[in-house]
Amino acid sequence: MSAQASIAALPSSASPPKAGGDWLTEWKPEDPTFWAQTGSKIAWRTMWLTTATLVLSFATWFVVSALVVRLPGIGFKFTETELFWLAAMPGLAGGTLRVIHTFLIPIFGTRKVVTVATFLKLIPCIGLGLAILDPGTPFWMFMVLAFLAGMGGGDFSSYMPSTSLFFPKRLQGTALGIQAGIGNFGVSLTQFVTPWIIGFALFGGVAGASQVFTKAGKTSEMWLQNAVFWYVPFLLVLGVACWMFLRSVPVKASFKEQLDIFKDKHTWFCTVTYIMTFGSFSGFSAAFPMLIKSLYGGFPDAPDPLKYAFLGPLIGSAARPVFGWLADKTGGGILTQVSGLGLVGCCLAAVLTGSLAPTSLDSFPLFVSLMLGIFLFTGIGNGSTFRQYPVIFAANPRQGAQVLGWTGAVAAYGPFVFNVLVAWAISSSTAEGGTKSAVSFFIGATVFFVIATALNWFYYVRKNCERPS
Repeated sequence: MSAQASIAALPSSASPPKAGGDWLTEWKPEDPTFWAQTGSKIAWRTMWLTTATLVLSFATWFVVSALVVRLPGIGFKFTETELFWLAAMPGLAGGTLRVIHTFLIPIFGTRKVVTVATFLKLIPCIGLGLAILDPGTPFWMFMVLAFLAGMGGGDFSSYMPSTSLFFPKRLQGTALGIQAGIGNFGVSLTQFVTPWIIGFALFGGVAGASQVFTKAGKTSEMWLQNAVFWYVPFLLVLGVACWMFLRSVPVKASFKEQLDIFKDKHTWFCTVTYIMTFGSFSGFSAAFPMLIKSLYGGFPDAPDPLKYAFLGPLIGSAARPVFGWLADKTGGGILTQVSGLGLVGCCLAAVLTGSLAPTSLDSFPLFVSLMLGIFLFTGIGNGSTFRQYPVIFAANPRQGAQVLGWTGAVAAYGPFVFNVLVAWAISSSTAEGGTKSAVSFFIGATVFFVIATALNWFYYVRKNCERPS
């Protein structure tokens, strides 16, 4: 049966779908009567519950980036390059698992996929906590657990297609912007909560003893395992809630049927622009703490990376729902254009002002300001693209949902790619005794942003473009 044929036609009375089982018997959100009587309540309930679990998905996906800046202080002898690799591994897993998640909703449905995904995140949370408690845990074990933390990154490519199917087109930008924006707060959550929650015995003696943390010759007591253990009870409660209250929209398609999106060139153009927006958001979110530590950590009275790192994801996350709502009013293409131009401007400013190759802490405020500007423009683009893509594929809503999943999958490699390339740029700059510098990475990013912005303008924004959005 084709994907479109599997959507049950609604009677004129718009009778409510059955409440039992995984699959709703009918779903037609564009029908005003159905939406008012039944659809709206189910759609918003689903959106809020899946959004709550998405927050934890992002938080557990990025928790390793908050842990790596503390591991050397409690005795783990990892090099700077190894720490960058640990921060990169969840991105590698997140991107790979998003490719898989892209195709799951039309096969298994929202209820099964979201419930199982929520419970699976217990594995890296418990595993990382136990690894931290054992000073003899080898680097390879941390690499495996960091990879498994990427399961939280994979979820996104199921959640977004699911939500897009629950809502009418006129509300998709708003609904997707809210879900993705609030979900993105999980990045800030893990980087903001970690410094506080590791400062006391949260679970008493049940979750293990404290560690001695050493920095600049000063010591303090720390419970670093709390950074991952505190997610466990929330994951358990939300997993049960998902199984009890979620249902699935009757849009079904086999894996083979879903491959038709790759025959459309616009799938690939959308992938490029989403790498520019979400790929940059996720990549810079994962790399930001280590960028601060590497570029500015060697100076006297160096800043604590986690006191600043959460601000970037916070700004990007807050911008996403706002500009998702605005994209419903203005169209997504023009806001994606603003996002691209802003990213180009901020990256060029960072390169030209010397804040990426500092010789003192004097340039640190400028560096942080430009990074926050980058996060703001990624948030604008993240909000606009999720309105833009369903419009580009308006002729086939199922394809539009799949493209949301696919673009999110590729862009989720951002944390891996950014950490690896930033580590390479910094190590290359010091190979012959030079000043630590990330200039070469930002130059490369600027070139890519120019290309992506040009594609967006040519196909989706300019007068008489192919698919105005």
